[in-house]
Amino acid sequence: MAALRFVRSVLKSFQESSGLEPRLFGENLRVTGAEPGRVNFELDIKKEHTNRLNIIHGGTIASMVDLGGSLAVASRGLYATGVSTDLNVTYLNSGGKVGDVLRAVVTCDKFGKTLAYTSIQFTNSKGEVAARGSHTKYVALAWKEPKNIVEELSPRP
Repeated sequence: MAALRFVRSVLKSFQESSGLEPRLFGENLRVTGAEPGRVNFELDIKKEHTNRLNIIHGGTIASMVDLGGSLAVASRGLYATGVSTDLNVTYLNSGGKVGDVLRAVVTCDKFGKTLAYTSIQFTNSKGEVAARGSHTKYVALAWKEPKNIVEELSPRP
């Protein structure tokens, strides 16, 4: 429960302080579950998320890979989630159209003092894998943030 509460607080910070997330996602994106190293979230697809084919735009999904990687890092206790060094997206099926929900599961695969590696999978409303991605973050400076709760969210042996 601590991870879910913390990840939601980090998302709220993005929504309040960033230029992109509130404009692109607004209240349409929500975290539905979190544990240390794993986050589930979903997006209600609206017109502003689509391309001229009226399906979710690849750039929207790429932005979700970016945000998802940050949320996965947050699930390990870093409030300051670092900066991107690498981001990759592979599109496999349509993510959906207006009115559909795109679901994502993101994991923090490796969490070090300098870099964090995350991977994400998106599922459309038909249950198909729509896309997958990876996001590497430089986190060395993020360890100094006083709002971190890394010890509390460390995996237990």
